[in-house]
Amino acid sequence: MADDRPYDIVLFGATGFTGALTADYLAGAAGPGCRWALAGRNRAKLEAVRERIARPDLPLLHADAGDPASLAEVARQATVVATTVGPYIHHGEPLVAACAEAGTHYADLTGEPEFVDLMFTRHHARAQETGAKIVHACGFDSIPHDLGVYFTVDRLPEGVPIRVDGYVRGNGRPSGGTVHSAVAAVSRARQTAQAATARRRAEERPAGRRVRGGPGTPHYVGGWALPLPTIDPQIVARSGRALERYGPDFAYRHHVAVKHLSSAVGLAAGAGAVSVLAQLPPVRSWLLTRFEQGDGPTPEQRAESWFKVTFDGRGGGRRVVTEVAGGDPGYGETAKMLGESALCLALDDLPKVSGQVTTAAAMGDALIGRLQRAGITFRVLSDSAG
Repeated sequence: MADDRPYDIVLFGATGFTGALTADYLAGAAGPGCRWALAGRNRAKLEAVRERIARPDLPLLHADAGDPASLAEVARQATVVATTVGPYIHHGEPLVAACAEAGTHYADLTGEPEFVDLMFTRHHARAQETGAKIVHACGFDSIPHDLGVYFTVDRLPEGVPIRVDGYVRGNGRPSGGTVHSAVAAVSRARQTAQAATARRRAEERPAGRRVRGGPGTPHYVGGWALPLPTIDPQIVARSGRALERYGPDFAYRHHVAVKHLSSAVGLAAGAGAVSVLAQLPPVRSWLLTRFEQGDGPTPEQRAESWFKVTFDGRGGGRRVVTEVAGGDPGYGETAKMLGESALCLALDDLPKVSGQVTTAAAMGDALIGRLQRAGITFRVLSDSAG
């Protein structure tokens, strides 16, 4: 990356709910030697964010998701651009394209499989040529799961088949932006399937190795574990394909864990109903009017939120159980994860990879170390024969 770029990090979308939290985080975490700026289309709102975080000299850049030229100008000035502007399927591609062309590292918070697959088929090759790391899902989707599996695999024997099961627990209230992104994703099932098929045709698979990742099956493990069909197992599987340390035959299964059968039934029924109803335009529009973009949980609600993800890893006669845990998953910790991802991409000595890459493949141990110092825990619960 060229040293003459004026900014290490540009944060795009700082006037939104999660973007404002990320600006708050960077104001405290970016050291005096880190050159960073805020970007957006409304200067008055950017100035309000700058005033609130007490950084009066912080540069403000014009950038509009609907103006590719403005995004290209921002990308040329930055080592890393981090963006919170979603739904990404509607607003995200021009910035990915700009970063891939400029050789600028990119980090976002998307949990939208269609968007990630489309960006691979359209911009991965160019990013490889320019040296840009395009890193999606740098929030609760999917850092705890991707890096948690990476952390677990590193404690199992090398060169053996490995299987890891992940179990997600927690609580938290979604913001309007998260609801809009989720509804957009589930309403585009056909387009998502098409994008996944196109990616499979274009993507090289590792020779002589097998890697699988997906939602698990319902079972009881001191509570009920249900399949969790999020983007997380897809991200984990891509790390498994990129990193030989995951062994010759790697499998990951993803679950949500609840205590009571009634909760499990209600959760499954509710998720199914939303997926079906989101296909109907009038219902989808009604759902979106119930949650305004830019709204989100109060500080008091966020303070009561938490997450824990437990990983049960087995391979080579060993069983390792680990846990990744933190506070408010959707906002406080997501802002922390995106902020530390941007700092890591901008400032740390990282693997020489480029193109569309996962957090584990792009940053691995360096990002785990940053997150641990920031208060997110990675720990081994047990390590035994089995």
